Amino acid sequence: MATEDISARYVELDGWPTLDAVEAMYEAQLSAVAAVRPALAAIARAADDAAAGLRAGGRLVYAGAGTSGRVAVQDGAELPPTFDWPHDQLVFAMAGGNSALIRSAEGAEDDAQDAIRKVDEIGVGPNDVVIGLAASGTTPYTVAFVRRATERGAVSIGVANNAGSPLLAAGRHAVLIETGVEVVAGSTRMKAGTAQKIVLNLLSTAIMIRLGRVYRGMMVHMQATNAKLHRRAAIMVALLTGCPETEADKALRLCGFDVKLASLIVSGLTPDEAGALLDRHDGSLRAALADLDRAANAQSR
Repeated sequence: MATEDISARYVELDGWPTLDAVEAMYEAQLSAVAAVRPALAAIARAADDAAAGLRAGGRLVYAGAGTSGRVAVQDGAELPPTFDWPHDQLVFAMAGGNSALIRSAEGAEDDAQDAIRKVDEIGVGPNDVVIGLAASGTTPYTVAFVRRATERGAVSIGVANNAGSPLLAAGRHAVLIETGVEVVAGSTRMKAGTAQKIVLNLLSTAIMIRLGRVYRGMMVHMQATNAKLHRRAAIMVALLTGCPETEADKALRLCGFDVKLASLIVSGLTPDEAGALLDRHDGSLRAALADLDRAANAQSR
């Protein structure tokens, strides 16, 4: 398979001047970015399907082994602080367990039965979104996990770097990123890993956009947990509503530094009214503000 092949171009790599070697690796990273473009439509379809399930209360489940598993965990771990994604709607299934995040457990990737047990143990269902990654696309643990999740009705997404691999056939959605041979043969932490991280960046962010956690290019659903983020929240509310930052800060303090609620409070609603309006629009600040505008226009006629 391509990700394991040895490239004739790089067989003398260890004898090259360091700068030449670094330039070659840099060029390979650029090619990894380019390899994602053909997958954009598949990523968008998966994001739309995933958002529907998550809106109904489903969980985001990341599955993988080795480098791919660690890349998956890195993406998922960023969702709670960035988009206030609930921790109880986030699951990591790493071959070999959490200890494999920092200490390699290579044999664990072959344990397909453990993957099946894990899927059943956590009770994967139709509203859950399962994202499985494997550079080879053949890793038994990941293939079995995604296949079992599909059988249980989940929105299952397989991400692989080799065409025709079992992982791409195991899920409801297949995301192929053909990164080809690595500069260091088989070192999929490089091109394949870079492309996987880009795919996850795009996929998870697109899902959060569809769930209304981004508005006007801003992280309006973030957790404002420190002074820096309190200031960022006030700036966002001020930009979104046109009010002074002092007024934005006052509104934020009425609702626990929730940017969406504060934006509606500045627009004249009480915290309870703001919460009810957001609930009616599935948390979409864009839709809630449009509703307010329609009501204001109707009153002015």
